[in-house]
Formats: sequence, C-alpha cells, structure tokens
Amino acid sequence: MTTFDNEKATEQASIANNDASYRLDAHYAPHPDYEGAHRYDTSATWTVKEEASLVRRIDFRITVWACVLICAMQLDRGNISQANSDNFLGDINITTNEFNYGQSIYIGCFVLAELPSQLISRRVGPDRWVPMLVMGWSLVAMCQSLVHDKISFYITRSFMGLLEGGFVPIAVLYLSYWYKTSELPTRLSFFWVGNYATNIVSSFLALGILKLRGHRGWPGWKYLFLIEGTLTFCVGVFTWFYLPASPTQTRNRFRKNGWFTEKEEIILVTRVLRDDPSKGDMSHQKMISPRELLRSLYDYDIWPLYILNLMQYIPMTPQYTYLTLNLRALGFSTFETNLLTMPVYVMIIVQLLLTTRIAKWIKGQRTFISMSAQFWSLPFLITMITLPDSTNHWVKYGITVGLLSYPYPQAIFAAWTSENSNSVRTRAVSIAINNIMVNLGSIAGSNIYRKDDAPNYRRGNLVCLVILSINIVLFLVTKIYFILRNQYHRRRWNAMTVQEQDAYLAANKHLGNKRFDFQFAH
Repeated sequence: MTTFDNEKATEQASIANNDASYRLDAHYAPHPDYEGAHRYDTSATWTVKEEASLVRRIDFRITVWACVLICAMQLDRGNISQANSDNFLGDINITTNEFNYGQSIYIGCFVLAELPSQLISRRVGPDRWVPMLVMGWSLVAMCQSLVHDKISFYITRSFMGLLEGGFVPIAVLYLSYWYKTSELPTRLSFFWVGNYATNIVSSFLALGILKLRGHRGWPGWKYLFLIEGTLTFCVGVFTWFYLPASPTQTRNRFRKNGWFTEKEEIILVTRVLRDDPSKGDMSHQKMISPRELLRSLYDYDIWPLYILNLMQYIPMTPQYTYLTLNLRALGFSTFETNLLTMPVYVMIIVQLLLTTRIAKWIKGQRTFISMSAQFWSLPFLITMITLPDSTNHWVKYGITVGLLSYPYPQAIFAAWTSENSNSVRTRAVSIAINNIMVNLGSIAGSNIYRKDDAPNYRRGNLVCLVILSINIVLFLVTKIYFILRNQYHRRRWNAMTVQEQDAYLAANKHLGNKRFDFQFAH
C-alpha cells in the first residue's frame, strides 16, 4: 500500500470514529452567531496526522501561554508569603490577626468576583478581559510596595482578590473552545502545574530579591512586590496583542495571515463540535441573560459536583495552610522551612500529571479516580491522630509530605464539570461556581486547626478524618445519581420513534444536559 493509500485509510478511519460518536445532522449544527459557524463542515475529512499536528500547535500557542498567565497570577498573589519572611508585618506595624483578616478579605473578594468576572468575559471576550485583569492585578501588586499600615494592606488585598478572582474559570472555559473532551484534562493538568511550579520558582526569586533590603532605605519586600508586579504587567501587555478570541479569529494587526489556513480552521472547528456539539450553541461573546444565569445556577444535575468540590479538599487543607508554621513549630529554621516546602509542591505536580494520565488510560471512571485522593489521605490522617507526641520531627515531616502528596484531581474535575454542563451557558456558570466551591472549602479547611489544639492538632485531624469519610460516601452517591439519571434519559429517548427523536431535537436544543439524548459522565 502506498503512503497516499495509508493516509486515506487513516483519514477514513478517523471520520468513521467521529461519525460513530455523534449524528452529524442539522440538529447538531452550531448556532449562526458562533464564531466558527462558517468553518463547520460535516463533509470535511482529514488525516490523524493533520489533526495531531494542529493539536501540538495549539498546545504550544494556547496552553503554554495559559500556563504563563496562571504563573503570573500565582506570583502576584503568593509573594505575600515571601514578604512575611522579610518582616513585612513588623515594617507596616500589623499583627498576625490583622494579617489574617487581610487574607480573609482577599479570599472573600476573590470568591465574590469569580462569577461576575466570568459574565463580563462572556460580553467583551476573554481575549480582551484576561489581559485587562492581568495588567490590573499587576498594578495592584506593584502598589503593595507602598503599603504602610493595615488600611492600605486591606485595600490592596481586596483589589487583588477582585481582579484575580475570575481568571481561572475564564481560562478553563477558554481552553474548552480549543480542545475535545478527552484532550482537556491533560491540558488543564499542565495549567495547574504552572500554578504549583510558580511556588517553587518564586521561592528562589525571593531569595535574591529580598537581599536588596536596605538598598535606598527600602525593605526587601518592597522590591519584591515592585519587581514581580512589573514582570507580570509585561505579561499582561503581551497578552493583549497575543491572545486570539477563537480558533477562527487569530488574525490581527500583528498577525495579518493568522495562525491557521482555511482548511486548518475547518478541522479545528469541526473536530471540536463533532466531539461536543454544545460548544457551538452560542457566541463566545454573548452575554448570559439573568434568566439564563438563574437557570444555570438552578441546574440540579451539576450540584453534586459543586458539593464534591466544596468538600473534597477540606481534609488536606489545614496541613497545607499551616505547612510553614507547623514546620517552624517542629524546630526547623526559616531557611530549612522554605526548602522543606519544595518537595510538597514537586509531589503535587507529579501526582497531578500522573492522575490525569491514569484518567486518560482508564476512561469513564471519573468518580473513582477523583475519589483516590480521599483513600490516599486516609492512612496519613489516622497516623497523625494516633502518633505519640515524642515522635521524631523528621517522621512528622514525612507524614505531612505524604498527606499533601495526594492525587490532585482538579484538572479532571474541571473537565468533568465542563462535559456534564452540555451547553456554553451552563458551562460558563458551572466552571465559575466550581472554583468558588473550592475556595469556600479552603476557607472552611483553614479554620479547622485551633490554637487550643496545637501543636499536634489531634482534634482538628479527627474532624478532617470525619469529613474525609463523608466525602467517600458523597462520591459514591454522586456516581449512583448520574447512573440513575442516565438510565432515565435512555428510557425516555428509546421510547421515541426516529421521527419523534428528530422532532424532539429540533424543539429542545436549549435544554443542554436535560435533553434525553445526553448521558452524564461519571
């Protein structure tokens, strides 16, 4: 067989697989306002090699830059920890409690901004709103170098939270425009790797920048905020000119030919819509109406995932939140503490990538893969509760690292939520709500350890163990719920004739995951 014949065979196999997944008829055609509607072609054919080449290009041009952006966010929100090691609290004359209030203000504003920011992005487009957010929080980060008392500290933390709050759900929704359902978790894992890798890199940056303390009479933390804020502002400016609105809108003043040919745009649009037709049900820049917003918020089929995201990280959060303080309490120096946190971040990165890879190998088992974090943490929490007070501090450190090295399922969870939304409207809202739930869970988890329970926090760890046990039950209930919902959908769908199915699809495109032809992932 010739090379040409091989390519044709591969091409036909690819199309056959796609046709087996979805009925490519008028019922699944994209909305006329969808940016890629003019490139959707049900008769289009391409080779596996062509598609793989395009995916690699969008990996490099879109996913890599999304990773850069989350690094910029984490750099500006996380450097407050390094500032603390340079006597930040003493220099601006605030107490630990006042600092905690400032952090609570930040988290509160972060949570409050997530959904409104997502809705604004739906109106102006992520290609414009994201760089505005990055430049905005970078300016606030630089202004932190002028903080001199608790009021100015509270103001900067509130604005930082308001500007950073919407970025993650916007980025997740934006990435979903480019990738198929099976491809998205891997790309999201790279996205969150950038978040944790920044914690490692920023520690080394801080070691150098904080040495400027005393130069021109400034403390080192002022230089830290100013220099790192300037770096991320440059990232925001570049993003304004770089980030395309969609796969068919890559041309601009500086890219007159765009990134893709007409055929490549057809492949990019058609392959995504063949995989999930709901991604073409409205324009990327159409504002969600109040009625549509309420309908998305009341979507009871997504709430099991919201509840899981609220609860699933709480058992691990106290140890993560108090990691540096607990290490200092074990007798490690400031320098040793900073070094000893790095293995935790490295293991989180490894587990994040490994968990996502396993999910790709074991298809259709999102519940059990996500639940693995609970089973991983179970023996470590039991050990922490029963460990004698006289245990060597290195053993305690090892147990802490073991607990925090749990399989991190957030990339899988974000893709799972996106898939089960089955409409752009619900997807835009559900991704934001999911992130809100994670942060609310973080707030709850951060308040489990109490001063009267220090230093071993046995009561707090027992609370974490109880919550973990509840989580296991919640995961199982969620899986059973989606199985029952799928059975109900299947019964209703199969009870129709072909003509009735066609009429049903024509009349109910707006129903999203409530359509009887839809099956929930679990």
